[in-house]
Amino acid sequence: MAETEKPAGGLRNVVVSESRISSIDGERGILAYRGIDIHALAESSTFEEVVFLLHRGVLPRPAELKAFTEALAAEREVPPPVVRVLRDLPAGTHPMTALRTLVSALGALDPAAEDDGVAASEAKARRLTAQMSTLVALIDRVRRGSDPVAPDPALPHASNFLYMLTGQRPTATAARALDLALVLHADHEFNASTFAARVAASTLADMHGAITAALATLKGPLHGGANEAVMHMLETVGTPDRAEAFLAEAFAAKRKIMGFGHAVYRTEDPRATHLRPLARALGEEAGDGRWYALSERIEAIVRARKGLNTNVDFYSASAYRSLGIPTDLFTPVFAVSRISGWTAHVLEQLSNNKLIRPESAYTGPRNVPYLPLDQRG
Repeated sequence: MAETEKPAGGLRNVVVSESRISSIDGERGILAYRGIDIHALAESSTFEEVVFLLHRGVLPRPAELKAFTEALAAEREVPPPVVRVLRDLPAGTHPMTALRTLVSALGALDPAAEDDGVAASEAKARRLTAQMSTLVALIDRVRRGSDPVAPDPALPHASNFLYMLTGQRPTATAARALDLALVLHADHEFNASTFAARVAASTLADMHGAITAALATLKGPLHGGANEAVMHMLETVGTPDRAEAFLAEAFAAKRKIMGFGHAVYRTEDPRATHLRPLARALGEEAGDGRWYALSERIEAIVRARKGLNTNVDFYSASAYRSLGIPTDLFTPVFAVSRISGWTAHVLEQLSNNKLIRPESAYTGPRNVPYLPLDQRG
């Protein structure tokens, strides 16, 4: 790169690699997994089908789906030493820090820890996808002083997660809602955490190491904490009648309104299209529609004043709250879904690997004379 050229900040508009996993058309608001529009998947497929699609490239046949679902369910347990590691963490450890630590520990305990072959990597991808929900449920129950709830292999993935989290079998509406949320969050091209996983994998780091890198990246508030920030905003505003004054003050101070706009989409985020009615249905079932009503009011004002559309984080906040998920668990729940995409990307990276090593444009001083230590005043 010539010294006069300036690279795109944050690698914006820079294509770093090819991928066959997901694609985004930001101008038209289209997201597709393996070429299949997210709307079709959201309306008709389960999370288990989407994991199969991301990992294997095609939607499963009925017999394949049955076998894959059973294989995922059989891998949900985590080794006892992982629970001991969790209990040894300091009280107040952030759930994302705990999750990152536990995934790293799983890497040492995996039955194929020293095997980086294709079959072993595929098995690790499936196993991690199954175990992520168990880890998140464990983190919440242990910090609350509750006994862990063992996974139920008879339950679908989303239902089982809610069961392990709450100790109660979810309603059909709640189970479908979380399953839909998992489908919508499963992959999103080369976002920051996915790219971090691919960079780690490109060094031939192990699967668990690559996912640990993804989790460390997801913890950053500019990436994975946005739906948490939306919920904090809703709690601050409190009621729809206070939205106008809150937003007027925020606009005047030029503060960012969380849950609006997107780095890629120029229309409404297609995932938000499904999360909006989902949040409403969950609020109605819970008998508490205040968070949806407040979200709807804020959306109307921001759209009218700023022309901004909601993104995936905005309505996922009120949806997760209606499911009884604690606010600081929102980002770990994101990982329960995105582990399917992360592992798919690691497998793809390893299938045709080249070390990811970009260049930088040096902007510091040049030809600086060296001064011996005794001459440095």
